Amino acid sequence: MPSAPSTLRPWAAAALVGGASAATLVVEIVAIRLLAPFIGLTLEVYTSVIGVILGAIALGAWIGGTAADRRDPRTLLGPLLVAGGLTTMASVPLVNVFGRVVVGGGPAESVFLAAACFLLPGILLSTVPPLVVKLQLRDLSSTGHVVGRLSAIGTAGALVGTFVAGFVLLPLWPGSRIVMVVGAALAVAGAALALTRGAAVAASVVLLLGGFSGPTLSACDWETRYSCVRLDQDPERESGRVLWIDTLRHSYVDLDDPAHLEFQYTQGLAVLIDGLSDAGPRRGLHIGGGGFTMPRYLAATRPGSTATVVEIDPDLVEITGERLGGRDIPGTTVVAADGRVAILHPDAASFDLVVGDAFAGLSVPWHLTTRELVSQVHRVLDDDGLYVLNLIDNPPFRFAAAEVTTLQDVFAHVLLALPADGARGNALVAAARTPLEGDAVAGRLAALGFRLVPPDELALLVDGSAVLTDDYAPVDHLQ
Repeated sequence: MPSAPSTLRPWAAAALVGGASAATLVVEIVAIRLLAPFIGLTLEVYTSVIGVILGAIALGAWIGGTAADRRDPRTLLGPLLVAGGLTTMASVPLVNVFGRVVVGGGPAESVFLAAACFLLPGILLSTVPPLVVKLQLRDLSSTGHVVGRLSAIGTAGALVGTFVAGFVLLPLWPGSRIVMVVGAALAVAGAALALTRGAAVAASVVLLLGGFSGPTLSACDWETRYSCVRLDQDPERESGRVLWIDTLRHSYVDLDDPAHLEFQYTQGLAVLIDGLSDAGPRRGLHIGGGGFTMPRYLAATRPGSTATVVEIDPDLVEITGERLGGRDIPGTTVVAADGRVAILHPDAASFDLVVGDAFAGLSVPWHLTTRELVSQVHRVLDDDGLYVLNLIDNPPFRFAAAEVTTLQDVFAHVLLALPADGARGNALVAAARTPLEGDAVAGRLAALGFRLVPPDELALLVDGSAVLTDDYAPVDHLQ
């Protein structure tokens, strides 16, 4: 039976469906960045945000479809877009409120934070497509065409939102500002549908000004394309600087004393390097830059050393270079690239030291833990070279065991140092082709709070652990 003629033109219908879908995906991509300073950049965060937004899309479609059959969609679209825009804007302060409550939490906290901040705007925006479909249906003979066309437009809008957020907006603006502007634009569109022309213009000006100039409410000093970065001065050491990346105290740099190592794990890495390798300059490859603490230390304590530092975040490289003197370390070359990609380069140089100290939140990125990566380290390392690696793990240290198993599959000799108190913390690993004299470093590691695991105990620890591969590396779940 024919329905009442639609007052929504096809181009307007396409704009509403495509725009709402694009906004939903922009919010989804940026939500991961907003949650990372409190929960970390982990598999659980990605899973939580994607799951919450998918759930919101499903609920919104159901609610919107039901509402379209009970009310005139023309009376609902404007208010729902306004509500979706305002709740999108509200997600920024909500992240900062709830994030501080669940900081450092696990999967349950990740789901809670994502839902508390982004479920409602996702639902509201997802009510738009079924409402628009109802307005476009004139008779049953065109149902397939209308539904298919608008579904395709919605998917295309989601794709545009995804690529624009990841490739354009996040490199340009802080994540909080992106969300505020998207929310303001949605509310403006809703106001234009629901209000008189004059009122819509006034509302548009107010909302867009609020979106562009409102406080970002960020916990960061800098929001790079990968991380939330903060730099603090050590209150007990005037020249000391602490570099925070997301939830992790990542690096400590003494601007006046490059040989000073504040964190126990950096002291432990220095013990392994100094105790297990020959004296003299090192040709080092550092996977993960952070504050450039270890390249600075080696340049100061082993004059003539050279370092190739591979850091995925070019913005962090700029911050470190400007604020922490990263540009002034003798013999240091910086490569802004993913460590895995850089080491795969067929012309990669030969090194006598490789240092692995790269993190995403509290986890080593999984693709830097696998046999395939370790094989590339083995390839670029001299016959008498040393590979040292910093991990973070929890009892019973299943991740450390799996990484040792993976290293043993490639290197002939592997040592593991765990926190002496058996609690969660840094685990240090060393691997080489030639024998490693554990007795030479055991005492110094013990003084730092590490326990070098004896060979027989190490065999028991790794028993049953699988080799991590590109096809199977559940790093987040092993920790």
